[in-house]
Amino acid sequence: MDKRRRDPVASNADRSTDLYEIADWEVRSRLDRFAHWLYHAGLWALRGLVILVAVAILVLQVAFGSLGALGVQPLFAGLAALSAVPALLLAAYIWYADVTTAEPLTLLVGTFLLGVLFAGFAGLLNVVLGGPVQAIGSGFGLFQPAGTLFFFFLVVGPVEESVKLLAVRLYPYRDDRFDAVIDGAVYGAAAGLGFATIENALYIVQNTDVVTGTLAAFDAGSDIAAVRALAGPGHVIYSAFAGYYLGLAKFNPEDAGPIVLKGLLIATVIHATYNSLSGVATGVLSVVFGVDQLVAFFAFVLVYDGVFGLFLLRKLDAYRQAYRTANAGPAETAYEPERTEFDP
Repeated sequence: MDKRRRDPVASNADRSTDLYEIADWEVRSRLDRFAHWLYHAGLWALRGLVILVAVAILVLQVAFGSLGALGVQPLFAGLAALSAVPALLLAAYIWYADVTTAEPLTLLVGTFLLGVLFAGFAGLLNVVLGGPVQAIGSGFGLFQPAGTLFFFFLVVGPVEESVKLLAVRLYPYRDDRFDAVIDGAVYGAAAGLGFATIENALYIVQNTDVVTGTLAAFDAGSDIAAVRALAGPGHVIYSAFAGYYLGLAKFNPEDAGPIVLKGLLIATVIHATYNSLSGVATGVLSVVFGVDQLVAFFAFVLVYDGVFGLFLLRKLDAYRQAYRTANAGPAETAYEPERTEFDP
């Protein structure tokens, strides 16, 4: 059902009546064409500026920050790549679960790279917003745990999930090959994989930059790589949830805003809850069962990601069953959503 509000003239006029610039509009005159071109050129320029800023942040991190160690010590790059394997496998399974047409490699790789690039935005915002939010949450040091919760739920979760969703929104979302709701989960997973990959690299480098000697660096890097390998799939799960709702919003433009917000809220809460519980749960499990911290962390992540991963897979399975029940045709004939004048 078309829920668009229409002007009374357009609603009641005969279809043969020309309502151009009365109650309807289309590109006709040179001025129309110029306004149309200028608007879309501005959008392209804005997108380009966002990407250029992200590239500049990454270059600065490599040139002057800890990421520069990846070039000096290839061992770190290898460990970072290995740590991303579990997240890659999960993202590949989500891609496999897409019952519609296979997503093109160009869009998947592009989304992955944007996930890598936009991690820099998250890093900056976490630093800029983190201190004030933690101070307010803790009552300026009176109750530190509250400040940490504020930081996770009001900064880390919303910021990181938003920048990953931005990677999907700027590139694959606008492509005609993004032609099914479930595609949002696939591209969300790709963005999450990119984000997890660069985040893993940063953690590995930052936690081994004071270690001297290849063997010592390998030992220290291996430990943190193992931890990041367990943490990485979470990013795929969170952003796949947010991406799914972005896909739902694309095909329900009249309620797009609330739908996207719902997806971001789900991803944020799951993400922030993980951050809040991981340290505490690991410590408790380690003491109660008398096991190594890494073993306890593995157990926590396995249960936590398993629960929410199952929820995600059930959502994808529900879509798959509905698709098959409806005996849908090729994705090329799927409903094409309308775009508003201000839809970027």
